[in-house]
Amino acid sequence: MDNNVNQKIISGLERISNAFRVLLWEESKLYKISPIQIQLLIFCGTHKKEDLNVSFLATEYDLTKATISDSIKVLLKKELLSKTINAKDSRSFTVQLTKKGKEIVEKTSGFTTVLKESINSFSELEKGIFLERLMLLIYQLNQKDVISTQRMCLTCFHYKKDGNNHYCNLMEEQLKNSELQIDCPEHQVLHN
Repeated sequence: MDNNVNQKIISGLERISNAFRVLLWEESKLYKISPIQIQLLIFCGTHKKEDLNVSFLATEYDLTKATISDSIKVLLKKELLSKTINAKDSRSFTVQLTKKGKEIVEKTSGFTTVLKESINSFSELEKGIFLERLMLLIYQLNQKDVISTQRMCLTCFHYKKDGNNHYCNLMEEQLKNSELQIDCPEHQVLHN
């Protein structure tokens, strides 16, 4: 019976993944850029500039540097991104959104609205439990080298769990399940 439930959960995750892919493809057709290019633009609009380089983005999306470089070249050519060369290493650069890129991000960042509306029907308790379980699944996939290091509480140096309680040593406060971070700008990798 347990395997049947496991398979149902896996099938459910697959369907959610398909929904995400369909929503992203719809947006990409509107702007004549690929789904990963839309994701890169949205990421650039929500993260600090020092993280907006080929290596970091390749790790973030579990793609090769060549794939990320190709996407960035297209976005630079379409004038949706601009680049700043690293003064210490002319081969290295960071990217940032142009005005045109910011306009695309404003229009496309709502592609997950239908998913947010569905999640909004959950109670706060259900959302917290779902987030905690989702993070645990991501953490386990990370530990098995299926996905790269994630900037979330469970992989952070500042995170501590005591029984069912979560605690952030950086903020010096206990966290509810719903307050756990999945993309924390203050994340510091936990070294085992």
